[in-house]
Amino acid sequence: PLRVRINYLSILYTLICHSFLGGLERAVGSPLVMDPNSICRKAKRLAGKQAELCQTQPEIVSEVAKGARLGVRECQYQFRYRRWNCTSHNKYFGKVLQQDIRETAFVYAITAAGVTHAVTQACSMGELLQCGCEATRNKAPPRPPSSSSSGDGVKWEWGGCGDDVEFGYEMSKKFMDAKRRRGKSDIRTLINLHNNEAGRLAVKIHMRTECKCHGLSGSCTLRTCWKKMPHFREVGDRLLERFNGASKVMGGNDGKTLIPVGQNIKPPDKQDLIYSDESPDFCLANRKTGSLGTRGRMCNSTAMDISGCDLLCCERGYREETVVFEENCLCRFHWCCVVQCKKCMVRKELSLCH
Repeated sequence: PLRVRINYLSILYTLICHSFLGGLERAVGSPLVMDPNSICRKAKRLAGKQAELCQTQPEIVSEVAKGARLGVRECQYQFRYRRWNCTSHNKYFGKVLQQDIRETAFVYAITAAGVTHAVTQACSMGELLQCGCEATRNKAPPRPPSSSSSGDGVKWEWGGCGDDVEFGYEMSKKFMDAKRRRGKSDIRTLINLHNNEAGRLAVKIHMRTECKCHGLSGSCTLRTCWKKMPHFREVGDRLLERFNGASKVMGGNDGKTLIPVGQNIKPPDKQDLIYSDESPDFCLANRKTGSLGTRGRMCNSTAMDISGCDLLCCERGYREETVVFEENCLCRFHWCCVVQCKKCMVRKELSLCH
């Protein structure tokens, strides 16, 4: 089990820390894709299906890398006002991944979801030879939206290019889930695998049906429908809800099951996030726990929620600071095709934690 744990952590740490976090600010909004050979070379403990993917389908590994970066960006957005803000500092991030806490549960889930989303998207865009649009030949006809009457005489059929989420789901499972020895396990592996699945299901279960009308003179005698993935921000929002309601568990005596901690607590379902250890408060810098602390973080002096200075600064107080910066303003479009802006000096009052 220890070797499995190291292998699994190596995969996720390589995908997230080594591949993206060091240059995340540069990567946001850019087409940066890490060389899959670099991923496979850095994760020296890759074995089984992961090693097979690296050797035979490097283009899929590239999409896996994109998905991991997508997951980290979403993690940083969802946690932007929290004491632990999905920090991009490699050493500290790795320490967090070594703990079975709520934050780690979210990281595993959002990364697995990101890989599912990115690979599926690549299929729909025709960027992978191994997949394409969703196969609908033997699929039951789509059900009309709840707003439509079933007796309106409109014919429905599958068409367009539906997202093949099954392929993305399987590739995420193949690469992200650790290879476990039959009959042997440990609580950390079980927790990580559970949270991976919760992340994938946050994409797979919430597929939506989109349709287009066809007919003469704007009539809608036929509707062609296809399945599309939810926007990834929706996935992040759902997983944050699961994070807020995450269940604490402990290992069963058989070493193969997880038991909820506390009385009258229902067992977590497949979409719930789970953890086994309480999180540190992340107030002060601590290399052991992976906490960077909140000193110098911007806070909202009027908010009463997690972004407020009282909570974010851990009741240490805050200081007001005025900053002046330059930004584009008074932009105009000139035919054709240039946007010209002036430079304006902007003064802003910031609240920073002591």
